[in-house]
Amino acid sequence: MPPAGAPGSPAPRATSTDKPQFPKETYMQWYEQMMLMRKFEEKAGQLYGQQKIKGFCHLYIGQEACVAGAVSALTKGDKYITAYRDHAHPLALGTSPNAIMAELFAKATGCSKGKGGSMHIFDKSVNFVGGHGIVGAQVPMGAGIAFAEKYNKTGNLCICYMGDGAVRQGALHEAFNMAMLWKLPVIFVVENNGYAMGTSVQRTSNVTELYTLGESYDMPSEPVNAMSVEDVHNAVARAAERARAGEGPTFLEFKTYRYKGHSMSDPAKYRTKEELEDYRSRDTIESVRHTILSNNMATEEDLAAIDEKIKAQVQESVEFAETSPYPTADELFKDVYVQQDYPYIRD
Repeated sequence: MPPAGAPGSPAPRATSTDKPQFPKETYMQWYEQMMLMRKFEEKAGQLYGQQKIKGFCHLYIGQEACVAGAVSALTKGDKYITAYRDHAHPLALGTSPNAIMAELFAKATGCSKGKGGSMHIFDKSVNFVGGHGIVGAQVPMGAGIAFAEKYNKTGNLCICYMGDGAVRQGALHEAFNMAMLWKLPVIFVVENNGYAMGTSVQRTSNVTELYTLGESYDMPSEPVNAMSVEDVHNAVARAAERARAGEGPTFLEFKTYRYKGHSMSDPAKYRTKEELEDYRSRDTIESVRHTILSNNMATEEDLAAIDEKIKAQVQESVEFAETSPYPTADELFKDVYVQQDYPYIRD
């Protein structure tokens, strides 16, 4: 049965096909990216339990296709912004696992110099404009980034991720209105995993098909089976084509599911074991794996080699984080202003 928070019915199964939609290279890329996300997150969860990672920690396990399919559909210059479930996005974009793990450890070698932690991962070099801790705050920021891209005539766009709880924020509706008015090149994505923290969608709104909210602004909007990386890629590619053609934003509802609780402190008692196992049976990584093997794109040995490579990467990131230094006290006063000689700083 669908979870209480699922919009109408659970996301369809991530079915495999005998006729792949994409070339071998794409499926192999997806497999490696999603496995890196999965294994990195699983290790982060273990380390949190050992109290080596502290503070807040929100895992992405189960939602990997939401990122992998988008990265393959977009171009290098496009910008990404999301909320605080933000480890997987930079991993798929190419940020070093070492830098992300060090940030989780609050070390100086982290991608935010140890000052952001799990909820505030940033990497300008791969156009990841950050994880943001205030619910819905990234939505108008995503529109603003898209405005800059349009103003500077870069031809690039911004993809802005949010959780299902964020659609209740007033800032979203203000941003939607402005984005449509100015035809900004932005793709708004709500990752509807059924629960805003531990509260189901059906308990918070009369509108449970969340993509329909975009229709209020005449914004092209559609639901996407985000347990299928192929469906995610296709939906994002269509939205990107509209954005680059000057037709403005799109709102996509990624119907997905997280296997863990809202955060590491959430035991997720609001859902049943049967519900969780039902979604695990649709696992997007297993679907891609099946497609690869059934179409002779690679052998079991080839995939095992990738798995070992990723295991080594993740272990290296842990060792790097553990041996890295903490930030020094003077770091507290750095990176506050872009202008180093800002004249209004008081001693």
